[in-house]
Amino acid sequence: MIAPQLTGLDRIVALGAHCDDIAIGAGGTLLAICRSRPGIRVDALVLSGGGTEREDEEFAALTAFCPGADLHLSVGKMPDGRLPAHWDEVKNSVHDLASRTDPQLVIAPNVQDAHQDHRGLAELVPQAFRDHLALGYEIVKWDGDLGRPSVYQPLTMDLAEAKVALLQQHYASQRGRPWYDREAFLGLARIRGIECKAHYAEAFYVNKLVLDLAGG
Repeated sequence: MIAPQLTGLDRIVALGAHCDDIAIGAGGTLLAICRSRPGIRVDALVLSGGGTEREDEEFAALTAFCPGADLHLSVGKMPDGRLPAHWDEVKNSVHDLASRTDPQLVIAPNVQDAHQDHRGLAELVPQAFRDHLALGYEIVKWDGDLGRPSVYQPLTMDLAEAKVALLQQHYASQRGRPWYDREAFLGLARIRGIECKAHYAEAFYVNKLVLDLAGG
């Protein structure tokens, strides 16, 4: 199993179309990173949910998913399910964040996502963050768009359980959805774990990756 490590990681960006996207797609990864790097800067941008109970949920959730981090969260007020109709505002928000930070890692939706809000945001990432490693997370949903990711972050059983517990604790507005449950989250994590010889894992898509195998 090929397992390169990121060294000197002290600044990351996390992007989501909706409150809970980041936590569902990469909550375990955020926990792993922030627990091992106290004080890491996390700039998070969520495009919708601002001014509602979902913004409060997101702030509490990401604070818990990024323990000890220097978290900076912005939640926009664009309408859920209508982001393509607000393209200029979406693009300006992402590019504005990119102009204010230079992360070593960007965590965002992936371009194969069937949800138009997720996919549209994902398409902006390589435009705004041209010289950055970007990992595209996956979100289990009714559309059945799960694909074949190629990058994995193994999760210990404790991390996977902590992720699920935090999802249930902080996103009360989502508990009634038929797909929002412990079995769905742990089931996908178990499948991705099998694929990378771990018990649990989160999986990601990479659009472009430049190697320096000579160490120059």
